[in-house]
Amino acid sequence: MDRQQPQRIEVPIASGEHEIEFRWIAPERHHAPVIVFLHEGLGSLAIWEDWPQRLCDAAECRGLIYSRYGYGHSTPRPPQQDWPHDYLEREARESLPAFLKAKGLDPAREKIILFGHSDGGTIALLYAAAFPQAVSAVISLAAHVFTEKVGHARIGYLQSVWQSGGLRERMARLHAAPDEVFAGWSKLWLSPDFQSWDITSLLPGITCPLLVVQGRQDQYGTLAQIDAIQRQVPHAQTHVLENCRHVPHQEQPQALLDACLRFLHSI
Repeated sequence: MDRQQPQRIEVPIASGEHEIEFRWIAPERHHAPVIVFLHEGLGSLAIWEDWPQRLCDAAECRGLIYSRYGYGHSTPRPPQQDWPHDYLEREARESLPAFLKAKGLDPAREKIILFGHSDGGTIALLYAAAFPQAVSAVISLAAHVFTEKVGHARIGYLQSVWQSGGLRERMARLHAAPDEVFAGWSKLWLSPDFQSWDITSLLPGITCPLLVVQGRQDQYGTLAQIDAIQRQVPHAQTHVLENCRHVPHQEQPQALLDACLRFLHSI
């Protein structure tokens, strides 16, 4: 089957009507579950490369990838606009439900599985906690549920090399407005008020099957993140990938694929 090209759809959310870019994987599998892929804090639809296709083909699922508001080639945020401190919560409670509705995905009829990486993993957890009947399962990679010094230090380093390193060039291939994405995201995560951000108290609302994955050498967070998730969601399955940092689907793709398939087959 030919690779589907990105498309755009108007999605009404609290901040206005926005064009959201998206792409289907294997839409011809009409009655198969849908895996919705939620990208990282500096990512977009394009950052996933071939991972969603690999997972959907192996699991015989459909897939739906999209760039959140402000990312990729979706509607950009206004320049110099500060990001709200609850931007992850808003994505989970407002933007993601609005996008799924705009795409005609009714949780009462569809088996929806969320696959989120980093910020996307956090959004997946928050969505599952807020709408426990609307999701069949969650796979969360390298999610953050509270701030840590290691993440603060890493983001500070990226900010210091933004103009001189290769990050801006890489992000320019992913986003129509790379400077706005990086500035908004990094400024918020480094702001003094955000250092007390913690969503662990919201997690007990998660009732669906949950797989939590993290690389042991993750440079943005320690294994205390998955420990905190499992304390709040005792039925969660956890998987630590050795010799792996923050992007398991690029660094340990086969080990991650095997873990995901075991989890999906178990449910």
